Amino acid sequence: MAHHPVTSSDLPVNGDHLSRNRVASLSLIFGVVALIGLLASTYLLFIAPEEARGKFAYSWVFGLFYFMTLAIGGCFWTLLHNAANASWGTSVRRVFENLGSVFPWLGLLAIPLLIPSVQHYLYEWMNVHRTPLAPGETLKTFLHHENHLLYAKKWFLSIPFWTVRVIFYFVGLGAVILYLRHLSAAQDTDPNPGVKRLFASRRLSGPALVIFAITITFAGYDMLLGMDYTWFSTMWGVYMFAGTAVSSMAVIIILVTWLRSMGHLQKVVTEEHYHVMGKLLFAFTVFWAYIGFSQYFLIWYANITEETRYFLIRNTDGWNNGNYVLLFGHFALPFVLLLPAWVKRTPKFVVPICFWILLMHLVDLYIVVIPERGFSLGYINKVFGDIQPSIPGAFWYDALAFVTVGAFFCFILLRAFKRHALFPHRDPRILESANISN
Repeated sequence: MAHHPVTSSDLPVNGDHLSRNRVASLSLIFGVVALIGLLASTYLLFIAPEEARGKFAYSWVFGLFYFMTLAIGGCFWTLLHNAANASWGTSVRRVFENLGSVFPWLGLLAIPLLIPSVQHYLYEWMNVHRTPLAPGETLKTFLHHENHLLYAKKWFLSIPFWTVRVIFYFVGLGAVILYLRHLSAAQDTDPNPGVKRLFASRRLSGPALVIFAITITFAGYDMLLGMDYTWFSTMWGVYMFAGTAVSSMAVIIILVTWLRSMGHLQKVVTEEHYHVMGKLLFAFTVFWAYIGFSQYFLIWYANITEETRYFLIRNTDGWNNGNYVLLFGHFALPFVLLLPAWVKRTPKFVVPICFWILLMHLVDLYIVVIPERGFSLGYINKVFGDIQPSIPGAFWYDALAFVTVGAFFCFILLRAFKRHALFPHRDPRILESANISN
């Protein structure tokens, strides 16, 4: 991938477009798998026997949040690129935007989380709120006498407020990324592109980073940490962000390589871009490990019952093995492999590492969500016998949810790539990006 100076004459006049015919079969496969999976998931969430509905509710949260983090990461890299006025990422900015544009569509798959029959299994605090009250008794007085911990959090753990927050995540950040993508795509056909849209994107992206921060932080609290309302962690939002940043950059590197393998982005993406993306991948790998260790260390040091509960559950019934996998697989191995510059600059070496990081991100979120299932369902329904963090046979529900959401994610992503040029060929900084050297 030797780098030669790129001039305007080297760029396609009408842009570099992904042929619909080349990915038609792949798109059809993803669409069919997603449709079949959604039908099966609807049955398991709303129609199946109660035991199956309870198990699959946790599977759905796991699959949904995994792909949410990848799409939210696309939003983050788009906003960061615009706000920093960076030139290096212009060549791959459309990949950022397309990945982020999947996020609002995932809001459709989050609708089941707003249904009380699904919430019943996931969020025990909502069941407390829905407890029938005695005549003349208010929710405030009931919580004050029966559950003082939930009473102290009642301003935040309110069902209407929770619902508004979840809707805001998809509507707020979704509107931002779709508008930024619209500005970027409109530049491709503007006979006088100039810098007007660049300034508009930059002015919006700075404040929108606040919306991103709220989304990734509080979505992690509401959808995941809310499954155990007794647990405290002030570092949880940062931990979610770290995992989102590193996993989404891994997806971006894979997507760029996939497009190049089909003959696209040849003139505008070089090993220099891989080097920059590889350094970001390395940096956030270290950052994820730092935040994960800090969270564990502070909780271990304080030894507060409400805080240690999270790790106690995930250190029983064999779940501690997953934590060792994360220690070596999510940090140590990528850290060592990504140290040499030549690895980060070489797609055939860095892409397998990216796939590995995505696998470790899956393990990370699996350990966050799934161990809570046995405890919560056991306490709520008393139908599974002994309360344990593992439920035999439930893994297949997890696999179904993951494949269903993943197929839907890939279908929407391919659709996004087919709509516009694969890089902003009329951006004033495209030549600067194509000729980057670092």
